[in-house]
Amino acid sequence: MPDRPTRRPDGAGPPAEPPADSTGPADPATRAFLAHRPLLFSLVHTVLGTVADTEDVLQETWPAWSARCRAPGATPVADPRAYLVRVAVNAALRRRAAIDRRKETYVGAWLPEPVVTAPGAPGPVGDAAGVVLRREEVSTALLVVLETLTPLERAVFVLHEAFGYPHTETARILGRSPEAVRQLAHRARAHVHARRPRYRADPELRRRATERFIDAALGGDIDALMAVLAPDAALWTDGGASGPAASPRPVCGGRRIARVLAAVGARLAPGRVRVEPRDANGDPSALIILDGRPAAVVVLDLDDDGRVATVYSVTNPDKLVHAG
Repeated sequence: MPDRPTRRPDGAGPPAEPPADSTGPADPATRAFLAHRPLLFSLVHTVLGTVADTEDVLQETWPAWSARCRAPGATPVADPRAYLVRVAVNAALRRRAAIDRRKETYVGAWLPEPVVTAPGAPGPVGDAAGVVLRREEVSTALLVVLETLTPLERAVFVLHEAFGYPHTETARILGRSPEAVRQLAHRARAHVHARRPRYRADPELRRRATERFIDAALGGDIDALMAVLAPDAALWTDGGASGPAASPRPVCGGRRIARVLAAVGARLAPGRVRVEPRDANGDPSALIILDGRPAAVVVLDLDDDGRVATVYSVTNPDKLVHAG
C-alpha cells in the first residue's frame, strides 16, 4: 500500500498518540483523547474500511487535538467529543483519496479490512462516549456497499445511520449545510437500501452455518458444500497482489463455488490448518490459520432459508496483520 505515509523511526514528524492502554497519570487532553479513541476508531474505520489507514488518521488527530488544548492561553474545549469527531472524520475524508487511488490499481476484488475480535466481545466502541453503535449497521456486507458511495455520502451515512448523529450535528462536523446533508443522506440511504442484504440472520445461526461451511470446504466435500450454499450464492475473495484468491471477480452460483472451494480444501494437508471462531466487523466469522499464520477471514451472509447467500473471504496478508 504505497500511498499510505510511513512514520520515521527516529520520531520526526507529528508526535505519536498516547498509548491506548496507558495506566499512568495523564493530563486532561490525553485523558479526553483516550476516552474517545474507541469511538474515533469505529467512525473512521467505517468511513475508510482499512485498519492501517484508520490508525494513521488517529495519528493525525492526536497532534491537532494536543496542539489545540496546549496552545498558550487556550480556552477549554466545550465539547471534546464533537471536536475530536470533526477533526477525525474530516481527516478520514482526505484519506479516502489515497484509498481510491489504491483501489484503481488493486488486484482483484476489494473487501474491507476486518476488525477481528473474540466471539461476542464488544467492538472498539461502546456507549461511554454517548453514542451507541448499532452493530448491524456496520456489517461486512454494508461496508462492501459503502465502497460504492462517494466519500461525502459515505461519511453522512456513517454518521447518521450507523452512529445516530442528527443531520444538524453531521452538518457541523462536515462543514456543510443541513439541507445539503439531508440530500446526501437521502441519496446514500436509497443506494444502500437497494443493495444491502434484505435478511439478517441470528448471529448464532450464522455461527453454526459458518462452522458447517468451513468444515465442508476444508474437507473438500462438494456435496456438503452444495447442501449449505444457495443456488445463486456469490463468493468474494480479496487476495490483493500477494494472497490467494479464487477469482479476480466474484464467483457466482452454488455449484461453481462448491467446486472451487472443494478443490482448495483437497490440496491442504491434514494438520496444516486450524480454524478459530471470531467476529469480524461484528459478524460471526472464521479465522483460518495455515501453518501457524492467519491465512483468511471468512464471513457469510445467509438467505431467509438459512442457506449461504454470500461468502466474503479476505486472504490479502496486508489485511490480516491485525487478525491473529
